[in-house]
Amino acid sequence: MSRKDRITDILTRTFQPMHLEVLDESHMHAVAPGAESHFRVLVVSESFVDTGLLARHRLVNRVLDPELGAGLHALALHTWTPEEWFIKGGQAPESPPCQGGARPLSAAPREGTSSTSQ
Repeated sequence: MSRKDRITDILTRTFQPMHLEVLDESHMHAVAPGAESHFRVLVVSESFVDTGLLARHRLVNRVLDPELGAGLHALALHTWTPEEWFIKGGQAPESPPCQGGARPLSAAPREGTSSTSQ
């Protein structure tokens, strides 16, 4: 079973979402093909009603702890109530481009210099 399938299964069993998206965005990062390390997750569930954003993220991170301990590196979380889902037009924002890891460590600027200095 793929990591995407395991995440989908865990979140479905835990939150009984009215909508769930689990997207593997590993290809957008400097990782080996098939790494399954970076995911964007949208969970729309009544379980989040009367729960703050930070608490929602903690709930998701808690149930995905086994995956986080086994190579899952990054989660972009969107945890919405059904009302929030409809207000936001039923669509999660796109993830931004990767900001790190694309250049080898040897190419990183040394302390006291910038990447634009010559």
